[in-house]
Amino acid sequence: MTDRPASWRMPTPKQMDKLAAEAGRRTAASATGPDSPLPAGYWESVLKDPRPVATPAQLRLRRVSEIQRHVLRISCRRCERTVEIQTADAVRLYGANAVWKDVAQRLLDNTCQQRTGRHEEDGCWPAFETP
Repeated sequence: MTDRPASWRMPTPKQMDKLAAEAGRRTAASATGPDSPLPAGYWESVLKDPRPVATPAQLRLRRVSEIQRHVLRISCRRCERTVEIQTADAVRLYGANAVWKDVAQRLLDNTCQQRTGRHEEDGCWPAFETP
């Protein structure tokens, strides 16, 4: 224990004014805040970005021959089973024009363990994994 009063930890009013003035200068100097306008060519550069941005829905509707990945992976939401196939094998077995969504459903259905006899409940529920 020490006998010092608690006021020794608190800055003096003069020090507090100095700190507030420095903080005000720092915020005024930085003009790139969340409310500031964007540079003129920002949206143009975003729209012309050559990198392809595909949503998971777009990936499902791609042809197997267009997919650049070496291994295609599909998992089932129901039984949590995962099936993998090489892209070259998928092209050879199902054709280059086959849609990935249809190929994935066939792969899961060929080895499905969840058969109830009702069409609505039968089969696996595909979950398309993205890298």
